[in-house]
Amino acid sequence: MKRLIITILGIGLAGFLPTTEANADDAPEPYPLDYWALREVINRAQVSPDGKHLALMKIPSKTANPIIEVYETADLSKKPFRIGAKKMEVTNFFWASDKDIVFTMRQKVRNKIEGFNRGVYENKIAVADVQKKKMRSFDETDPTIVNVLKSKPDKIIISFSEGDDDGPGSKLSEAFRPRAYWEFDLNTGTKKLLIRGKISLANIEFDGYGNPWLARGFDLGKGEFIWYWRKPGTGKGWTELYRQDEDSFEQFTVVELDDTKEDHILVFATNGHDKSGLWSYGVNAKQFDELIYRRNDVDVWNVSRHTNDWTYPDAVTGVSYFTDKIHVEFFDEVERATHQQLEAIIPFAHNISSTSRSRDGNTMVIYNLGPRDPGTYYLLHEGRIQAVGSRQPLLESGKLADLKYITYDARDGQPISAYLTVPQGEGPFPLIVLPHGGPFVQETVAYDEWAQMLANNGYMVVQPQYRGSFGFGLKFHKASFINGGQGGHMMQDDKDDAAQYLVKRGLVDPERIAMFGWSYGGYAALVAASREEQIYQCVIAGAAVADQLQQINYYRYQLRGAQKERQMAYREGSTNPIEEVENVNIPILLIHGDVDQRVPITHANRYRKELDKHNKSYQYLELEGADHFYNTLFYRHQKALYETMISYLKNDCGPGGL
Repeated sequence: MKRLIITILGIGLAGFLPTTEANADDAPEPYPLDYWALREVINRAQVSPDGKHLALMKIPSKTANPIIEVYETADLSKKPFRIGAKKMEVTNFFWASDKDIVFTMRQKVRNKIEGFNRGVYENKIAVADVQKKKMRSFDETDPTIVNVLKSKPDKIIISFSEGDDDGPGSKLSEAFRPRAYWEFDLNTGTKKLLIRGKISLANIEFDGYGNPWLARGFDLGKGEFIWYWRKPGTGKGWTELYRQDEDSFEQFTVVELDDTKEDHILVFATNGHDKSGLWSYGVNAKQFDELIYRRNDVDVWNVSRHTNDWTYPDAVTGVSYFTDKIHVEFFDEVERATHQQLEAIIPFAHNISSTSRSRDGNTMVIYNLGPRDPGTYYLLHEGRIQAVGSRQPLLESGKLADLKYITYDARDGQPISAYLTVPQGEGPFPLIVLPHGGPFVQETVAYDEWAQMLANNGYMVVQPQYRGSFGFGLKFHKASFINGGQGGHMMQDDKDDAAQYLVKRGLVDPERIAMFGWSYGGYAALVAASREEQIYQCVIAGAAVADQLQQINYYRYQLRGAQKERQMAYREGSTNPIEEVENVNIPILLIHGDVDQRVPITHANRYRKELDKHNKSYQYLELEGADHFYNTLFYRHQKALYETMISYLKNDCGPGGL
């Protein structure tokens, strides 16, 4: 990579580099909550394959829907070509060729959910020709874009889930239900069937040129998951490469072809170990051939792919793991040098990635995300880097909070990792314990809007990676449900012990502690409200699972093997909030979206009835039109959410507020 020059070139509201001045001695005046309520002003910036155009999603005003703007990379000051939809909301886009942008849209089509995981939106796809400045939408409903065919500029691969909800596939998780795959013509809107999956060979993956090469299935008779492969471009049939009993907790995930060895693939696997590593696996011998990378502290997180996806569509250039941030062990020295040079020149560099690159490699979009940067896009073109814009341009880096990665011992001696967002100013601080949802997910914090908003208002925020969280090995994960369910018990202790650790270090006022969580985190907040040894002054429970039995019944019929043991065992003997209302001993703020498909609003309604029955103190905020997920929280939802939360914490959280 040649010597780079940074210049500042703005696109609309988002045209600025983050300020580099930060003063941790004095707490800044909190931002108006309107600032935090804004949805991402700029997002998904990508350069065209020929490097001539830059496209990005933009929300032009507080209450507007996203549009796509397309600029000439040679002169970003020129008026862009704009793509939008009057009745539908643009949700994503991809460059399919030098001139064609494929984008997805959604529209609210009903006022109530149709059951668990059946929301109020439907999705469609459309294509825009940036040369002719024309747009065309298609009638396909809820397609999944599987592959942008690099060898066929006017075609893509889409898929649909097939079969009814009462068929044999309904007893499997979504990842193993059969799908049909079609080649979709962007010019005519017609589609050609490529391959139709079945339960035994259900989900199929294609390489960068559209060749089917990997498939997953399930053997209903033997209760085993199966992986298949076929050599790309040969047209040969599928060959079984690996079987795994459904009762096994071992990880085996195929990543990509191993381009250093004939008939080998790269897989993430535990292979009898506690931590997952990256292995080379021989598909003919059906055995692990070489351990490429593994750590003793955390699982491998992902692979790093070549920044030039158009020229090297399937190339793996490194392996990554996540602790305080994403760390990459590169296999490709040029990619390593490129990444290191970008880290050296991007302000507040934290998690740096390339979102797209031109075929010739000379034009690239770079993205940085970190505690002091809500997300900034840069364009590298003709040896010069220009700041395209920030996802949240009103938030200055100097007024944001630092993020620390810490480890503490739970009361039984189990080491627990946590992310700590430290407000500016002098402590000890009031503390918000913010557990992640899931509960079985790997939380990777780079920039967390909720944590930063709370820190900006003077609260320290700790996000404990409690036992059961993925990413820390099998033993740590299974500690959440072996020897009896730990939901509401040791999993809950891990969260409380994070607060006690910070109190002992003098960072937190023991009389000013609260918990805020969403989904499972909301469940944890409700459990905290009824604990006998109370350390909290109040809790805020968003989209909370209030009744464990009600929630598990939504998908009990889909559970099998290890997944069933995981979901059922951690609940066995655990605390069920709706049965503990009589023991609630602190104020509660309940928040729920009225079209939540993952945790339906009946949870909140039934829990409130119990609170009323037992004369417990609580407040309730219902978000009209909000689903469970962050991308359904619009400006009006976030404004109401943040204003209610901050007011509640200041005035109604325990005696005198937090």
